[in-house]
Amino acid sequence: MESIWSSEVKFKEREKLDQNLECDIVIIGAGITGLLTAYMLNKSGRNVVVIDAKSIASGNTKNTTAKITSQHKLIYDTLFKEFGEEGARQYAKANELAIKRYKEIIDEEKIECDFEYKDSYVYSLESAENIEKEYNAAKKLGIDAELAESVNLPFEIKSALKFKNQAQFNPLKFLKPISEKLTIYENTRAIDIKENKVIVEGGEIKASHIIVATHYPFLNVPGYYFMRMHQERSYVIALENAQEVDGMYKSGDKKGYSFRNYKNLLLFGGSAQRTGENESGGAYEELRKAAKELYPNSIEKYHWSAQDCMTLDDIPYIGRYSSSLPNVYVATGFKKWGMTSSMVSAMIISDIILEKENDFSEIFSPRRFDMSASMKTAAKDLVITAKNFIAQRIDIPEEHTGNIEKGHGGIIEYKGQKAGVYKNNDGRIFAISTKCPHLGCELHWNADELTWDCPCHGSRFDYEGNWVEGPATKGDNNI
Repeated sequence: MESIWSSEVKFKEREKLDQNLECDIVIIGAGITGLLTAYMLNKSGRNVVVIDAKSIASGNTKNTTAKITSQHKLIYDTLFKEFGEEGARQYAKANELAIKRYKEIIDEEKIECDFEYKDSYVYSLESAENIEKEYNAAKKLGIDAELAESVNLPFEIKSALKFKNQAQFNPLKFLKPISEKLTIYENTRAIDIKENKVIVEGGEIKASHIIVATHYPFLNVPGYYFMRMHQERSYVIALENAQEVDGMYKSGDKKGYSFRNYKNLLLFGGSAQRTGENESGGAYEELRKAAKELYPNSIEKYHWSAQDCMTLDDIPYIGRYSSSLPNVYVATGFKKWGMTSSMVSAMIISDIILEKENDFSEIFSPRRFDMSASMKTAAKDLVITAKNFIAQRIDIPEEHTGNIEKGHGGIIEYKGQKAGVYKNNDGRIFAISTKCPHLGCELHWNADELTWDCPCHGSRFDYEGNWVEGPATKGDNNI
């Protein structure tokens, strides 16, 4: 399984950090958020080091649909109600500015990344009412928007809202020349943050400022981000011999599909569910069935999936990690809008560090939720308990796995404990504890991707128990 972006772009490999370092700023995470922030701070003359547990853009950055848009489904009407006009205006300004900033960097660095201006649409098959409310909110904020009764999609709609002058690109083509100018260490996993130091496997990095750009924050305390986010997975197939839709489309209904073209392909997405809720599989098959109905002559060329952090109010957490960690910063909770949110994060965090004025950071502040003392106590207890829940490989005799078919995974009872078992097509058994090493939640099987996923906070492990993505920081092979 490989995204179209990964098939077209390969990054230069970087060394693993095996010594102590000192720098102005260390950024944990070499995805688009970390690299954009590093780029801005590096241009200001700061000494910046980026580290990643795997490799450059190896996480969700490579699995995006790469739409650069301030149209985030139906959000502005809600923002008016919950945060007032000023909050909604900050959100709109930040995301509109993000689109312009991408174009400025592309022009300044002369980057060839298939950047195109495209109109963005949110459509509904069910009702025009919510679309009209969103249109009214967008117009109040000065967004260049208009209503549409028909769109270039293979079905009739009730209504659609068009945002003009949005954009799309190939994110890895964009990041490759930017990354080449940065100091980056790969296969360098951050284990902990202590005062002004990042502890890594094999050393430590001392810095005046520390930025956590790991998609989901790996520090549980302080911050308590695990109490105010969950993760969802969504799926994409790239189709040949499908339609030129002339824009970027997202359904405003509870269930629906997304569309956008790249070269001769149509990127067709949907089948979203909370991480850990795909035990039976079928997410890709649902998309394939719909694609054949909508585009009978289409041919699938690629398929991939992405994971998104969902905050309590649908707004990212961008800014200082916690009041008790004034030199540590976080960018997370991008929902399904990682391209503009990553640029907004880079602008906000670099402005804070460089002590520049910023008139849209308040709406994104992680401190807009205040953890009570009782919640802090509960979180502390969870962290202590989690230390006893590290997943370990288990040797299970074959006679106890008879109900698991070849090529499938599932949970069995063995010696009074639950174990996650995967049986490959040759009949070989792979078994791990079902307790997530993050905070002890029970892992669920993901049949589409042959992984064990945590429904609580979104950590993922392969069928051998190896770490795939956080907030957990390790799997079986690290114990």
